[in-house]
This record gives sequence, C-alpha cells and structure tokens, in this order.
Amino acid sequence: MNPIIIIPARMAATRLPNKPLADINGEPMIVHVWRRSLASKIGEVYVACDDEQIYSAIEKVGGKAIMTASSHPSGSDRIYEALCKIDNLDYDVIVNVQGDVPTIDPQIISAVLEPLKDPKVDIATLACKIKDEGEKSDPAVVKPVLAFENETIAKYKIARALYFSRAKVPHGEGDLYHHIGIYAYRRAALEKFVALPASPLEKREKLEQLRALEAGMIIGVAIVDTIPLGVDTEEHLEKARNLLK
Repeated sequence: MNPIIIIPARMAATRLPNKPLADINGEPMIVHVWRRSLASKIGEVYVACDDEQIYSAIEKVGGKAIMTASSHPSGSDRIYEALCKIDNLDYDVIVNVQGDVPTIDPQIISAVLEPLKDPKVDIATLACKIKDEGEKSDPAVVKPVLAFENETIAKYKIARALYFSRAKVPHGEGDLYHHIGIYAYRRAALEKFVALPASPLEKREKLEQLRALEAGMIIGVAIVDTIPLGVDTEEHLEKARNLLK
C-alpha cells in the first residue's frame, strides 16, 4: 500500500464556530490533528481546507494544505478533490482523519489500515467496544453491526460491517460497538463512493457510510481499545486543552 492521509477541515461548524482554528494550548486544533497524523507514520499528510486561515495555520508549521471548494456536502468529497489536486495516481489508499480529534493516539490512525490487508475490503474504519451504558441508547453514538470473520488477527480483531445505526443494535445479549469516524479508502472505492448519489438509508440515518453498504461495497472494521475525543462544543474543547497540557 502507498497511503496518504488527508484531513478535511471547514470553518462552517454550527456548535463551535471556527472550530479548526480553536486555540489549544497555543496552537490551532487543526495543527494538533496534523501533528498526530504525521506521528502515525502512515505517509504524507495534507489538510484539505476551504479557508485561507486554515491554509496559513498549516503552512506556518511547515505542513501541506490544499484549498478546496466550500460547497462539498461531506468530508469524503473534500478529500477526493484534494487527492485529485495532489497526485497523479501515486496513492492507492486515502486515509480520512477528522479535523476535530486533537488528542487522537497516532496508533489508532495507523490501525485503520489493518482491514485493507484483506483484498476484498473496499473501505476500512474503526470501532471500540462500548463500556458506558449511556452510549448504547445515545443516537449521537453510531453503532456498527459487525460480523467477526477472523478472531485470530495478530494485533486487532477485524470484522465486516453489516450495518451502521444510531439505534441500539443489534438487539439481544452481547457487546455493542462505538463507531470511530476514521476511514481508509482504496482509491477506486473513494472514486466510486463520491460518484454515487446519497442512498435511502443514508438519508434516513444521516450516515454516509450506508451509501457504500447499499452499493455493495465491503467495509472492514478494526477493533481498537480507545475512543478519541471529538471536539464539538466548548466543553469538549476545554477537555482537550486539559488532556494536552
């Protein structure tokens, strides 16, 4: 594999305005995410942004940024535009790291490549077993329904995603999982995905990964031990500052 990390970042956040530039102990949040993506040692790291201020913040620390359209409906569309501007078919795996996870463990980022060792997998992502009972019924926590095909993978258990939902699924006794929104796309899978229209289940659940499943694409899931803090509110921001002190 010849992977590249692209971090989509946009200024239009309703709950936390100008979120990528939010100060965390002297540096913008997007810079913390960029540094941790570099530390994963997967490969080159770019920030795909829609604002000159984000672009400048990354350039200032010696990083690479690409300006993209502000009209993209999703991060997947944004990273695809950036990919097309960056290379000439050199990269065969594109890792999408969200721009609001400033405390993420670099090893969690590199774990997303594990499911792609299976040539049948089109898209890879991550999940963690839910330990907090409240998360099980929280619609903000996306739950993947997983089929474990190989329990003996050396470092991570790998599963195949059957479905993703905001509901408490699957029903009955057993573990439930918290989806972590980091993706690794094979290049052909990303090209196919962004060309597809939004699917009925995607619109109903408001989860774009369902578009891939409805189109018959295979999503592999690596099970990790921790859930990275996503920063969406002032409370989350203060928690990130304390964690990174």
